[in-house]
Amino acid sequence: QVQLIESGGELVQVGDSLRLSCVVSGGAFDTYAMGWFRQAPGKERDFVAAISWTGRDRYYGESVKGRFTISRDNDKNTVYLQMNSLKPEDTAVYYCAGDRLLGVVAGYEKIRECDFWGQGTQVTVSP
Repeated sequence: QVQLIESGGELVQVGDSLRLSCVVSGGAFDTYAMGWFRQAPGKERDFVAAISWTGRDRYYGESVKGRFTISRDNDKNTVYLQMNSLKPEDTAVYYCAGDRLLGVVAGYEKIRECDFWGQGTQVTVSP
């Protein structure tokens, strides 16, 4: 069974940086496209970023372009989300997700949800 465990979320100040990590176990990590999503209280879950299994292709949500960077280390079965210039509107629970298809993670193949999800990590940006 594939398990995804996120870490790195915390309370930070506006303008700070934070790096989230997601360790994947129980599956063939280097065959999965991976991504990050977030959900703020009372709002729908939003796409944040996606990365292909090679790391060559990356996609970002409009609100985080230029501030967030997704990366992966296939030797460590880990995907990262580097978040810079954080804003209060970045406050949310951040979820790691994986799927065989990059299009599913990135959202341009709206055929189903991602196969695998983590439990989430809370990021709070204080004004």
